[in-house]
Amino acid sequence: QVQLVESGGGLVQAGGSLRLSCAASGRTYVMGWFRQAPGKERAFVAAITWSGDSTVYADSAKGRFTVSRDNAKNTVYLQMNSLKPEDTAVYYCAAGGSYTVVAQRYDYWGQGTQVTVSS
Repeated sequence: QVQLVESGGGLVQAGGSLRLSCAASGRTYVMGWFRQAPGKERAFVAAITWSGDSTVYADSAKGRFTVSRDNAKNTVYLQMNSLKPEDTAVYYCAAGGSYTVVAQRYDYWGQGTQVTVSS
């Protein structure tokens, strides 16, 4: 059983930046970030393999968000730049064994952290 704890969310103006962190209680393999806006389905944002040599992003995140990890700290990060009001959502990290954009393929989930971008 792996526990995931996100942090780093908050309120930021459009154009600003935030860095989310996700600390894991143990070793994880593939890590993903997802987000869920009010009234919408949970959506894929980014994922990274154990080694960090492969990453994948949703179209909405490409060029603005960067996923990275520090395995010595069992922590994954999501650096978010040039934030837009439409990025407002609860952001979740997830851990699993498959390198995938499909939420149902991830085994463990954090509790989420709120990101609010004002216009």
